[in-house]
Amino acid sequence: MAKIKKGDLVQVISGATQARGGDRGKQGRVIEVLTEQNRVIVEGVNFVTKHVRVGQTQRGSKTGGIETVEAPIHVSNVAVVDPETKKPTRVGHRVEQQTKDGVTKDVRVRYAKKSGKDL
Repeated sequence: MAKIKKGDLVQVISGATQARGGDRGKQGRVIEVLTEQNRVIVEGVNFVTKHVRVGQTQRGSKTGGIETVEAPIHVSNVAVVDPETKKPTRVGHRVEQQTKDGVTKDVRVRYAKKSGKDL
């Protein structure tokens, strides 16, 4: 079971600080998880400028120019944020029994472990 999923609130825990122009300490939602490269795309973190070639849409309007988009960041550089304390924490799994239509089934559920000091 994956530790970080799409839609999770995560915090950047490594890299340059915000005072030095980096992203460490920023929080954002996970937009996409790239499992093959062990990377995630986080909303509002790791912006890069992308030059797009000028083209035309079918309606005739011009496209292209310089855009800023979020680039992928390695999974080891982010940590899931505990919803109660709003601090980065580790994720654990526990097995719970779920009853549906009279049938009990074991389901693995993620939970935020107790967060002590900042990771």
